[in-house]
Amino acid sequence: MFYSFKGFIPVVHPSSFVHPQATVTGNVVIGRNCYIGPGAALRGDWGGIVLEDGCNVQENCTIHMFPGITVLLKEGAHIGHGAVVHGAQIGRNCLVGMNSVLMDNVELGDECIVGAMSFVKEGTRVPARSLLAGNPAKIIKEVSDDMIAWKTSGTALYQALPAEMQQYWQPCEPLTALPANRPQQELLYTTWQQIKKEKGQS
Repeated sequence: MFYSFKGFIPVVHPSSFVHPQATVTGNVVIGRNCYIGPGAALRGDWGGIVLEDGCNVQENCTIHMFPGITVLLKEGAHIGHGAVVHGAQIGRNCLVGMNSVLMDNVELGDECIVGAMSFVKEGTRVPARSLLAGNPAKIIKEVSDDMIAWKTSGTALYQALPAEMQQYWQPCEPLTALPANRPQQELLYTTWQQIKKEKGQS
């Protein structure tokens, strides 16, 4: 659902997909090939929200801010299920893990990874390529090339998903039994652990 607020109407590039059960309000700009999942709330009432190209905001995420702040998700930012981004700036090709919370004036440098269920305190400045985890979140180590390759490949699936949703997604009634000709799903995703195994790393 889309709602205007004080004259601000959300802007969404036609290549992106916003699930009808997501709520996008006011001063929100969504770039190309973005995916917004059901239950997500992007509330641009007190400030702005800008998603650059290729971002995804998954199910039940919340993006909001204190008055006068613009939340920026740079190109390829990946916000995992249930995460909260409140007044933060997310760098290019970052991953925010599931159910994490990023507070006001947090700045993630490019290609950071925030572990699931982490809490990043207000005003935290995080250098590029940092891996954070915990409550409060702390930098554990530098993000490796393998880790960023894993993240980038996962995000690429979400960047392709809007076009697939536009082509194939439609409301339906559930079946009462499995049909004999039910299609098989292909394995499309290579995990970080598989990448390491192929390279002979432990």
